[in-house]
Amino acid sequence: MQEKQPRLRDQVRAVIRVNHYSVRTEKTYWYWIRHFIRFHQMRHPRDMGPREVNEFLTWLAVHRNVAAATQAQALNSLVFLYDKVLDQPLGDIGEVIRSKKPRKLPVVLSHEEAMRIINQLDDTNRLIASLLYGSGLRVTEACRLRIKDLDFPQQVITIRDGKGAKDRTTLMPASLIGSLQDHVEAIRRAWKQRSEQFLHPVSLPFALARKYPGAGHSLEWQWLFSSPTLSTDNLGNVCRHHRHISSVQRAVRNAAREAGIGKKAGCHTFRHSFATELLKRGTDIRTVQDLLGHSDLRTTQIYTHVLGQGFAGVRSPLG
Repeated sequence: MQEKQPRLRDQVRAVIRVNHYSVRTEKTYWYWIRHFIRFHQMRHPRDMGPREVNEFLTWLAVHRNVAAATQAQALNSLVFLYDKVLDQPLGDIGEVIRSKKPRKLPVVLSHEEAMRIINQLDDTNRLIASLLYGSGLRVTEACRLRIKDLDFPQQVITIRDGKGAKDRTTLMPASLIGSLQDHVEAIRRAWKQRSEQFLHPVSLPFALARKYPGAGHSLEWQWLFSSPTLSTDNLGNVCRHHRHISSVQRAVRNAAREAGIGKKAGCHTFRHSFATELLKRGTDIRTVQDLLGHSDLRTTQIYTHVLGQGFAGVRSPLG
């Protein structure tokens, strides 16, 4: 009897996890793979190839008017599917109509506006938002911080497995050291007393739980911002995950509305504001690039246009 082939969804999930891609990447890739299949009336990707990929990408640009980065994300998802999952590399997909939707300048906040939003938040979300603005973290990076990632003597925060699976370090704002130390001390006291929050281990990356069975219960691996509810990991074990990103995003959006600043601001707006404030204060753009974790300097240069610093010193006739 012929062995039944696993579903495509399960095949994609298995390959992604073997390659240690993030959960967000897994969701993004599967979104575009599913979209591609539906576009072609539910045909299996194995029965399609470069021509169908070309048609799909062209349709995204012409009829959906997606941004260039979105079109590239869809292409990356399909290249991964054919190369890594189906073992049928796409090769040349021909000329694709590229999206010409212009990239918009990011919304940024003044220091006063950022603080007005932060001061509207409760204690935990205020500390998270302060790290977004004061250290340039993405909201996912802030929520995934563990106690071991804070280096108080060096005033450095280490981001593990950030975007692109890269590690980096960024500065720890001096004004947050006291609040972070108090927060860590509260976790340490509760952990030492073995309160209910610590009866189950925290979730750990990849195979670390098997390699170090006690790590999930150790203090250094505890989440800085843990979820109030329990979850299950990839193996079905009950554990505690970090605070859900959507809850922070919702709190920041509500705080921005209550602050009445008149801008569409969210979590990522704090990261944009971190970059523009540093550039405004004379920080070298390559240093800002390193702190943000951008692989391409051109990504960082967008902030010089926000500040109007991309005009080679030209001054207005009005001064």
